[in-house]
Amino acid sequence: MTNSQRPYGNRRTPLPPAQSPAPGVPSPRTKGPRAKSPQPKSPHGKQRDAFFDNAKYLAIVLVAVGHAWEPLKGDSRVLEAAYTVVYTFHMPAFIIISGFFSRSFDMRPDRLRRLITGVAVPYIVFETAYPLFRRVVDHAPEQEISLLDPWYLTWFLVALFVWRLTTPIWNAVRHPLPLALGIAVLASVTPGIGDDLDLQRVLQFLPYFVLGLCMRPEHFHMVRRRSVRIAAVPVFAAALAFGWWAVPRMDTAWFYHRDAAQELGAPWWAGPVMVLAMFGCSLLLTACFFAWVPGRRMWFTALGAGTLYGYLLHGFVVKAGDYQGWFEHSVLHQPLGEIAVSVLAAAMVTLLCTAPVRRMFRFVMEPRMEWAFKRDAAEPARERERQEKKETREKVSA
Repeated sequence: MTNSQRPYGNRRTPLPPAQSPAPGVPSPRTKGPRAKSPQPKSPHGKQRDAFFDNAKYLAIVLVAVGHAWEPLKGDSRVLEAAYTVVYTFHMPAFIIISGFFSRSFDMRPDRLRRLITGVAVPYIVFETAYPLFRRVVDHAPEQEISLLDPWYLTWFLVALFVWRLTTPIWNAVRHPLPLALGIAVLASVTPGIGDDLDLQRVLQFLPYFVLGLCMRPEHFHMVRRRSVRIAAVPVFAAALAFGWWAVPRMDTAWFYHRDAAQELGAPWWAGPVMVLAMFGCSLLLTACFFAWVPGRRMWFTALGAGTLYGYLLHGFVVKAGDYQGWFEHSVLHQPLGEIAVSVLAAAMVTLLCTAPVRRMFRFVMEPRMEWAFKRDAAEPARERERQEKKETREKVSA
């Protein structure tokens, strides 16, 4: 069989001598007019991947919409089904990404400082602010402030703090994911764990974080293929149909992962079954969600850097609406009202992820707190190394 570019077998026509490219035509080693604009960089000088920022933004929108559905879903079986489907994968997707970006975490002083200032301090602030907010808006003076009992959204900060501290352990053991699943299974049959630091959620959501630690960039590329995007359509359709069927037959509390099986009135063996079943369903829907996330820069890509702001701040708006009876209006319990609430929730959390809001609340969410820490003797050397790498990248791209 002959090749269309070599119709005479092995006889080759000599290549013409190399010529300089014409004006305006990029050479293979230089950037031309059609070269892609560089991706924005994180505060630590690393290149940001648009896919992950897009995924984080879309996941946080689903979180806010799901919270807005809570006061409305009791009147609509369809909305309840959509709620259960969203709750199956939106936090697992967010946690997997958090695990993926925690792979390099160790006990280095600068990373411990960022863990304290970026996770522990916001937890203390918001765990205090939410009960105070309820006292003022809901006139509930009996609402206690306790750093041991995460309130509403702050459980995720506790979980993230614990997960990241244990990252070196998961990176050291031979089979981290089966071990994490075993811990989650044991937690699901141990009601004695109690509510302190919401450890049930910390342990039952742990496998998703460990899975993120185990993943590599090529794993995300696998689920972003066109065939997976097409297959995701019937999968989500089937999930919605199953959710509609399961509404009167299944306790929604299983999706929160905050109780042992016995606390939900189920036999102990239901805990392991539900943990493993939910893990499989969550991974399937999370893969379908990632398949639909665009990989190129979008108008909302930059908002992915502010998702923690949107996550913690949107709770005040949702809770204010709950306390003030905004969701009790009958028009909101109609299909058009539910759609309007969904759109408003998405717009609200989008606004809370924007740069002006982040600048306003950075002193709480990302305080520098240099006064609280010793100076790291190795930090100047690391800073010089980062600067040298930056200059090298700039020279190569030039």
